[in-house]
Amino acid sequence: MRVAVIIPALNEAESLPSVLADLPMQLPGAQVDPVLVVDNGSTDNTAQVAASCGAQVLHQPKRGYGNACLAGLAHLAAAPPDAVVILDADYSDHPEDLACVLAPLLSGEADMVLGDRTGLASPGSLLPQQRLGNALATRLIRLRTGHRYRDMGPFRAISWEALSALKMSDPTWGWNVEMQMRAIQHGLRMREVPVRYRPRIGQSKISGTVRGSLKAGGRILWAVWRYG
Repeated sequence: MRVAVIIPALNEAESLPSVLADLPMQLPGAQVDPVLVVDNGSTDNTAQVAASCGAQVLHQPKRGYGNACLAGLAHLAAAPPDAVVILDADYSDHPEDLACVLAPLLSGEADMVLGDRTGLASPGSLLPQQRLGNALATRLIRLRTGHRYRDMGPFRAISWEALSALKMSDPTWGWNVEMQMRAIQHGLRMREVPVRYRPRIGQSKISGTVRGSLKAGGRILWAVWRYG
């Protein structure tokens, strides 16, 4: 299986070397190629650092998490991989957990795999506002669809065929909600696997400020309503 990795990045020059160093490029049954760092309008040297660490750099100056992911997918469309993995650039995810996230895809048991942080997160890594937002979003999704998710985490893998069927479009922090809602609607085989999580390097653009938390929370709630 050829697996492409998309890493949206906004001013993450400090953390990217650790993310890319810990990302395994070869696993039993899977090869990681390419690793795409999507520079989402950074004002630091994120792009240069990513390139120096061996990643392929794309530029998406129009900010928005979904915009960065969509730019990565558009680039991959010319030579589609078998599967796509998305993880954060802030080193909160453990890239070495890639094998766990990919396992249900490699075995043919799932079309989409979500990393579940709720059981293995290090103390202080999931802030109260993150836990509240996560619980509210998953509760609303369950009320609207009947499907129970445990987490809305960023570390996830999905087959190219399944991802293409979802026709993703959300340009903002509603991206993960859209993916999980559409996956239910399309009858994808889904699995959640435990993954580790730690305090990020640097300040979060979302949970690091009250304004950022409220803005992202509003986007997520809107996405639950829109895609439900």
